Amino acid sequence: MAKRIITINRMFGSNGRLIGKTLAENLEIGFYDKELIDLAAKKNNIPFDTLAKVDEKKASQWVFPVDSELQFTDNFSFVPMNDVLYDLQRKIILSLPQKEDCVIVGRCATNILKDKSLKIFIHAPFEDRVQNVIRRTGREEASARKLVKKMDKERRAYYEYFTDSKWLDMTQYDLCLDSSRFSMEQIVEIVKDCL
Repeated sequence: MAKRIITINRMFGSNGRLIGKTLAENLEIGFYDKELIDLAAKKNNIPFDTLAKVDEKKASQWVFPVDSELQFTDNFSFVPMNDVLYDLQRKIILSLPQKEDCVIVGRCATNILKDKSLKIFIHAPFEDRVQNVIRRTGREEASARKLVKKMDKERRAYYEYFTDSKWLDMTQYDLCLDSSRFSMEQIVEIVKDCL
């Protein structure tokens, strides 16, 4: 790898985003998660909220007029907003290895960058993830359980829709870590040893 590019897929509640952010801070490199939505919105003059509604979700009823080059027009076909956001984020993700070292969380980056990144999957047992969500959000247990199941289902559907790969196929990742078994510091050191 010419640059240090780390891509992270994660189960909801496994602290994958926090691990990615901590890793980026420790390595003093860029960090991209929801920041990709903001970059896509600003670069293409689309309201952030419009894109955030469809982030990491497979195609739905949200549509935007575009031509075949994903240039925004007034009189062409309609493309689901999810497809628009995926394509915009994909272009940004593909440009990052030429610009900087960074950590990218989600957005199919593990698949988009394939051999140009260290591909990591962060997981944890369901009960641990539920407890993480309760601590992080203050939700009641039943609500947290429902949210973990819903978000995992959405992430799986999104990943499989856009990549034609199985989200939980661990053979596509270089490193799979159970975040309930290691401290944040241990995970950071494990990843650093793999670079």
